[in-house]
Amino acid sequence: MSKIVLVTGTSTGLGISISVQAAQAGHTVYATMRNMKKRAALDAAAAAAGVSLTVLQLDVQDATSIIKAVETIITDQGRIDVLVNNAGMGYARSLEQADEADIEKVLDINYMGVARCTKAVMPYMRKARAGHVINISSVGGLVGQPFNEVYCGAKFAVEGLTESMASYITPSFGIHFTAIEPGGIASEFANTVMEQITQTGGLLEDEYLPILQKYIAGSQNRQETGTYQTADEVAVVVMRVMDAENPPVRIRTSEWSESFTKLKTGLDPDGLKQQALVIEQILG
Repeated sequence: MSKIVLVTGTSTGLGISISVQAAQAGHTVYATMRNMKKRAALDAAAAAAGVSLTVLQLDVQDATSIIKAVETIITDQGRIDVLVNNAGMGYARSLEQADEADIEKVLDINYMGVARCTKAVMPYMRKARAGHVINISSVGGLVGQPFNEVYCGAKFAVEGLTESMASYITPSFGIHFTAIEPGGIASEFANTVMEQITQTGGLLEDEYLPILQKYIAGSQNRQETGTYQTADEVAVVVMRVMDAENPPVRIRTSEWSESFTKLKTGLDPDGLKQQALVIEQILG
């Protein structure tokens, strides 16, 4: 069945891959981005794949732009079947070193952006008694990691939002919620996080530096040895979840991400047991 799909953060990487693969699967895709001047990569990927996408402006930090995009889709299609909250930003710096404005930005984009977009589509999904909100989280939403405390804190919040909404909205209104948990996407560390470190003061000469250098070397090694996935590989998992009749509450996207998080996910890999327990014990 063809679905109406809204994807955020589609000017680069995973957002492009999800949008193109969803269109290839026969879905009607609304690909959104904050800066419409950065749509060239998306347009090129769509043209290469021979698919058509509708591109809309949507800034996850601006509720007005979110509502405008959602209302445009509702006017055009009458419904939104799937929301993919993909827009996000990386951040690697110790909390002690982090500027408060940077902390607020990471939380605003990675968590509040998800909350704003989800809130905007909920009235329409609830009225339809159907829908699926797919949140692009991370293994960093399950396991805290060095120099990622600000980023992981935001992703932990996304996990909590996903679990909580799945505990009562899914059984009551038929709307599903899923957190996708990649272990790392090739090139994004080098292109985004290292750029961010440079823009926020560079490698500071302090007691954290030797630890940070180990972190950077380990991340680059995982990228060079193929531990990280491509955006297309992660998008394949997103598509599988999008098409599932009974989608998981959470899912990892690679063998490495499964291994890295197994101490936290081993008893309940897809989160459905925990969902059922919460419903039983809190809602009866």
